[in-house]
Amino acid sequence: MVVTPLNPLLSAPELTTLLAECEAETLAVLTLCYDQAKSIQPHTALKRIIATSIKEYLPLRLRLLFTLLREQRDGHRIQLHPQDFWFGELLTAYAHAPRPTVAVSPDAPAVILMSGGTTGTPKGAVGLHRSLVAAGLQIHAWLQPVLEDWHDVILLPLPLFHVYGHIGGLSVALVGHNPLALIPNPRDITDVLRTIRQVRPAFFGSVPALFIALLQHPAVQAGKVDFRSIKCCFSGAAPLLAETKQRFEALTRGRIIEGYSLTEAMLACVCNPVRGLNKLRSVGLPLPDVELDIVDAEAGVQSLAPAEVGEVVLRAPQLMAEYWHNPTATAAALRRRDAGGPWLYTGDLGYLDADGYLFLVDRKTDLIKTSGYQVWPQEIEEVIAAHPTVAEVGVAGVPDAVKGEVAKAWVVLHPGASTTEGDIRAFCREHLAPYKVPAYVELRPALPKTLLVGKVLRRQLVEEHRHARASA
Repeated sequence: MVVTPLNPLLSAPELTTLLAECEAETLAVLTLCYDQAKSIQPHTALKRIIATSIKEYLPLRLRLLFTLLREQRDGHRIQLHPQDFWFGELLTAYAHAPRPTVAVSPDAPAVILMSGGTTGTPKGAVGLHRSLVAAGLQIHAWLQPVLEDWHDVILLPLPLFHVYGHIGGLSVALVGHNPLALIPNPRDITDVLRTIRQVRPAFFGSVPALFIALLQHPAVQAGKVDFRSIKCCFSGAAPLLAETKQRFEALTRGRIIEGYSLTEAMLACVCNPVRGLNKLRSVGLPLPDVELDIVDAEAGVQSLAPAEVGEVVLRAPQLMAEYWHNPTATAAALRRRDAGGPWLYTGDLGYLDADGYLFLVDRKTDLIKTSGYQVWPQEIEEVIAAHPTVAEVGVAGVPDAVKGEVAKAWVVLHPGASTTEGDIRAFCREHLAPYKVPAYVELRPALPKTLLVGKVLRRQLVEEHRHARASA
């Protein structure tokens, strides 16, 4: 069996596409998702569906309350089709069954994690059993100065269908025998804070969007939240703006270390040291057995000198084996440059400093080319985020008849704050070269983001801009 965790919040057409991509024959779902699963089953290769209810895992008192007050009202009560199965009944029936005679080697596929859903057609990155073990051992070694095996609780407000949670949380907890506290809805900040009070976590893995939301919560701003149990906070999956890091650490006294990886790397991490030098705006150093290089962005062959911007490439024991049944995409992502194993071409632009710290610049596809100049959105975002009224910002290139492209900034203000588009552009002129100053600034109540992980959807912002221009 190969596990393929999928996002249950996806629409029926999206789930149908992903199930077809991974050729799944068995689907395990919560009862809340059962009817949708049955509706798409005829359009997939699914042969069997296994259902389970939230209430099966609740204490007796809460189970009774859930049955009386929420099960029927919220859609958790279902009528199971005769050919389908209850998870709990299967566990009972096979509790004493012998182990299946299936040979599983370290090089056997363990997981297929979907990648590329926000930038193109989703592809299934295949992780081997040894990949999950190697990644867990690497991160465990990196956190050893602060994380105590068997005792310290890891808080995980991240989905297990994402590589960050699946390997960065689950594999690390298994290697270190650490209790894992899952957050079912990380958008419920009050529940996140309640869980922190209850379980007293030592390690807190999160994404920048959640750190920003915590900063804006009244209880945090009033100093009513005790973060003293947290020895280390980890931020990944999206760029952490320096302003967010500084504000969070000043307010909570919890240290954030930023890291970098991607699904295809099966969390072959680059990360700032837990103890030692953390460089502002750097995502850190490669973990044990992770090799890192910067190559020319065009051919991807020549290694570049420190401070030169190029494409980030990685090599590690746990890199994905392939994109599931997609040899063309696999060959483009995994390339051999020497006698060693393949390098993963990430599509991210960055540079190394003289000490080997990695600084990300942006995605190759997000690069703005204006009047012949190259402009990276994150550089502009860093400047705008430092404005005292700004809570969140996204920057992308939009079409321009004269310059080809120009930068546009979409800005969300702090509650109660007030500024103007002109003020934001004037602030940028103080800190940026003229060609980097956004031609447009749009104030808006929120930014579109990927579900749960919270990456700003720059492409959607650009499409909204184009549509508004076409309609004007």
